[in-house]
Amino acid sequence: MNRSTLALLLSFLGFFLLQPRTSTASPPAAVPGIAHFSPSVLEMLTIQEGGRKKPYLVFSEETLRSLSGKASLLLEGARVDALPLITGIWMDPSAILPSWKERELILVSNRPLKQLLGLDPARKLFSYNELTASDLLAKKIAEAAESRRRDPKARLVGLQKEASDVAMRLALLGSLLSGDAFRILPPASGHEWLTAEQGEASPILGEMRTSWKGRDSQQFTDASQKLIHSQQTLVSAEGPPAHWKLSLEVLYQKSHPFRWAWILYAVAGIILLTASGGWMKTAYRAAWFFAGCGFILQAVGLLSRVLIAGRPPVTNMYESVIWVAFGTILFSLIFESIYRAGTFLLGAVPVAVASLIIADSQPMILDRSIHPLTPVLRDNFWLTTHVLSITLSYAAFALALGVAHVALGRIIVGKKPSEAIYHYLYKTLQVGVLLLATGTILGGVWANYSWGRFWDWDPKETWALTALLGYLFLLHGRISGLWGGFGLAVGSVIAFLSVLMAWYGVNFVLGAGLHSYGFGTGGFPLVAIFVTLELLYVLSAFLRRRNRRVY
Repeated sequence: MNRSTLALLLSFLGFFLLQPRTSTASPPAAVPGIAHFSPSVLEMLTIQEGGRKKPYLVFSEETLRSLSGKASLLLEGARVDALPLITGIWMDPSAILPSWKERELILVSNRPLKQLLGLDPARKLFSYNELTASDLLAKKIAEAAESRRRDPKARLVGLQKEASDVAMRLALLGSLLSGDAFRILPPASGHEWLTAEQGEASPILGEMRTSWKGRDSQQFTDASQKLIHSQQTLVSAEGPPAHWKLSLEVLYQKSHPFRWAWILYAVAGIILLTASGGWMKTAYRAAWFFAGCGFILQAVGLLSRVLIAGRPPVTNMYESVIWVAFGTILFSLIFESIYRAGTFLLGAVPVAVASLIIADSQPMILDRSIHPLTPVLRDNFWLTTHVLSITLSYAAFALALGVAHVALGRIIVGKKPSEAIYHYLYKTLQVGVLLLATGTILGGVWANYSWGRFWDWDPKETWALTALLGYLFLLHGRISGLWGGFGLAVGSVIAFLSVLMAWYGVNFVLGAGLHSYGFGTGGFPLVAIFVTLELLYVLSAFLRRRNRRVY
């Protein structure tokens, strides 16, 4: 990397970081039901939703994402963020011209379902009224409900699953319009919080609604502060979380630490990829700096989730994806501090960047919300030891995948990989095998503790064992001389597909077994594309090596 390239890259990064972010702090007055001022005074109001008490800002953004799959919507030609939009529904549920039930707020993304219902396949958002007017949709929703009634543990698939998701979004909007979703008052007894109308805050809510409709910013702020004060002064065993925890969650929600982390990782990768000549040492230090800053940001983000949730951040697919990205960079920095090779960072950065981009851009597949733990996961000792060991092994194997790509990439461009790269790959695989073996054994101990048996060939257990045996076979073949460095690199790519099946396939494709708390849907096209590209990459390296005799 020459001086001008480095200067240009740093200038671009500085411009990006300092660029002011667009905001709808003053919502457009042209949208009926939404005031022209920001309801930011409500950000720290505590609300109970999904078995958890959270800041109103978080509730607003998660609710709009559940409804529409988006963090903001275009209404009457104006872009509106979640906070003013959800507040508008709360403060003015009977808004007219158009009403909330006539606005396109509800996501329907499945093309076959849209074709069945006669909906425009090019659209993704539909109104409450046009969906509830469909007899076919009502029939599909009833079929899904009947399937659930017959077998509550059954996993809905196909059109039934899609119709059930739409039904949940319709019900969510209905609860918002009725006010039942806004549970803001701790109860005198019991666990379920009350709405303002059910408690003593109904006059305050009336004052807020009057000022909202009248677009009186000061009166709305004063009334909102009264509501927050009344909430905080109620004596209840189910009272709001500590103020520091609410503040931390609001800051976490606004700052997007994982998004900034992947940006910094990407900068480090670009520097390493373009480094050459006399600037190699300077570029390497710069890459270390940006990767280190991204790592610190990601560590802060993960620590924030731990403090907010009170548990390790690895209980759903979203958290495991960002944790694996974190572990990949962690292992690469450890190996870089030992070998000073640049290969580990170069292999880790694409994995971490791709993982964090997917986690940031696919909210309907990877739910970033913080949810309470299911009972089987509430033993934090086993959760920490077993799940963290398993996911850290995935991180080590992901780093091995990246290093293998570096080696195979050199072959594709007609260069011979050094033996050092194959040595680095071997060391990385050893770490992954050690962690996966440890995590699998600990999983058996936890299974005996929770379910009364060490092993039962559950799909998750079976594929974890398959991945472990695959990597052991790969290392044994290298030790015994069955294949050299090229075979080790190819095997690292192929073996990672077993990790992908254990990690994603069991939960999102098979959807069976006792690990039901991790099940989800979606993302199969992305994974299929990834697998296809990986196989094509290996095939390209193989053909290039055979034709050019690069060993």
